[in-house]
Amino acid sequence: MKIDGSYSMPFPAEQVWQCLTDAQKIGKCLPGCETMESIGTDLYEATLKMGIGAIKGTFSSHIRMEILDPGQRYKLSVEGKGAIGFLKGEGVISLDHFAQPTRVEYQGDVQIGGLIASVGQRMIQGFAKQTISQFFAAIVKEMEADSRRQVG
Repeated sequence: MKIDGSYSMPFPAEQVWQCLTDAQKIGKCLPGCETMESIGTDLYEATLKMGIGAIKGTFSSHIRMEILDPGQRYKLSVEGKGAIGFLKGEGVISLDHFAQPTRVEYQGDVQIGGLIASVGQRMIQGFAKQTISQFFAAIVKEMEADSRRQVG
């Protein structure tokens, strides 16, 4: 399943880049992320709780972040397994430095199997879009809180 889109963030690109490459902030803002710990250079182990429709479960996941072009774009790879199935995906997140506000673009491919795949691709795509939107909204709130802490 392909996913892509963009999100406008009312902060300078450099600040957006720092937040979107901070694993602690990603873990804090990712819906359903219960834990995210570094287990190597740019490699993290995470526990993700997900639910699509009546199917809910926890995934033990590995997330790898690979900087492709510092300050511009990076790739995230995710592999997770749980009682309700598996997920595997990778995507590229890039920043448009010329857009005001900063525009974050994402595109990727996700494979889902097992019981969770039985809900159908339309529900899964809707869930993915909703999760991505919630993630970016949480990142904006986190950046707003950081700005208030710096001023205060």
